[in-house]
Amino acid sequence: MTPVILYGMEFSVYVRICRMALSEKGIDYTLEPVDVFEDPLPDGYLALHPFRKMPAFRHGDVVLYEARAITQYIDEAFDGPSLQPDDPLHRARQAQIISIADNNLYRSLVWGYFVETVSRPGEGKATDEAVMAKAAETAETALPAIENLFRGKPYTNGERIGLADLHLAPIFDYFLRCEAAPGLMKDRQRLCEWWTAIKQRDSYLKTPYGPPEDASLPALKL
Repeated sequence: MTPVILYGMEFSVYVRICRMALSEKGIDYTLEPVDVFEDPLPDGYLALHPFRKMPAFRHGDVVLYEARAITQYIDEAFDGPSLQPDDPLHRARQAQIISIADNNLYRSLVWGYFVETVSRPGEGKATDEAVMAKAAETAETALPAIENLFRGKPYTNGERIGLADLHLAPIFDYFLRCEAAPGLMKDRQRLCEWWTAIKQRDSYLKTPYGPPEDASLPALKL
């Protein structure tokens, strides 16, 4: 089989999205550590990802970057259960959820709630209240919007897990480590049922952000 290589770090939301997709499809791969926050980058990495981000992906002669493109390729180029709905409308809804996750949830729940209330205080740094205010405002709109787009349960597209679920799960993993998360989730029944289902899947359990003893990752609250 042609080797599959994913470049990036375990702590990255978008690397984990791709790791979960590979796991759901049953694909063996190598995770090649590349921390884009450090200098120098490995020789040749900018040829894989010119925007100095992660992940990048290689499958033989195929080189991709951007998690959305990588996961779609993983789903369509390999055997295994489909991670995309068959119906055009439901595929559009899946794309809509992924877009909301990328453009709203990632920035507000990870870089807002988690970084500002867990990561920065853990490093002895003050929370940026302006960033938190913006994160709270975005979350107030984005969380119900995502829940309202769920077509069924336990997953965003009903009984079958899909790319939208894999896009959301790593974001919520970070968010649900925050003190404010239970309060924001308490009236989100569909999201809570979804989280109960997603956190039991092998693809989630086998792709942790880091070792359990990592003090920067407090225990999940839900």
